[in-house]
Amino acid sequence: MAGHSHWAGIKHKKGKADKQRANLFSKLSKEITVAAKLGDKNPDMNSRLRSAIQAARSANMPKENIERAIDKSSNSVNENFESIRYEGFGPDKVAVIVESLTDNKNRTASNIRTIFQKNGGSLGTQGSASHNFKQMGIIKIDKKEISEEKILEMAIVSGANECFSKKDFHEIHCDKNEIYNVKKDLEKTIKNFISTNICWLPLNSVEAKGERFKMVLEFLEELQDDDDVQNVYTNLITGNN
Repeated sequence: MAGHSHWAGIKHKKGKADKQRANLFSKLSKEITVAAKLGDKNPDMNSRLRSAIQAARSANMPKENIERAIDKSSNSVNENFESIRYEGFGPDKVAVIVESLTDNKNRTASNIRTIFQKNGGSLGTQGSASHNFKQMGIIKIDKKEISEEKILEMAIVSGANECFSKKDFHEIHCDKNEIYNVKKDLEKTIKNFISTNICWLPLNSVEAKGERFKMVLEFLEELQDDDDVQNVYTNLITGNN
């Protein structure tokens, strides 16, 4: 499980830094708006909003962008975003889960289906790909915030399942329904978090190499670039290319 393959972990750089940054800010803003609309606009009273703001700060989103996204939750009373999950298989039978936040599910479904089809993949029904994954709560903390020994101790006390210390950050895994309870315990000591997400971790992996690997990456990147897509998960592993 430690080697899970969320799209953010394998995304390659193609000289599109500005576009990718704008795309990321747009997705983070949408999550902030939805979190504020569904709950309290005070992040201290809304764990989802608090996590969304922390993720935005970790991505260096300007403070005014964050405040504007919160304000939008009150101004856009007629604009409702719906969370929809899509599943399917891309090139080389790579299993893919796409999470979206959309105000037009017909547009989103059409766009995602087109991306799958033109890349030689197939969009399936819910459950067609997710049986290859397990949903887990994942909390990431910069290693500068706390020592490896201390975070391991805190993870155990908070009821987390596992704790991994990687090159630049600690990664805590917990049951998806317990993620905010675990985080609440951690917040007694830790103020800054990289991210707090419920993610899909692959139970088995598919390896692609060379040109095939490049083709799968381009397909995943095209999915991630869609404005309605929040997260893309895959069981692709990098291998030696």
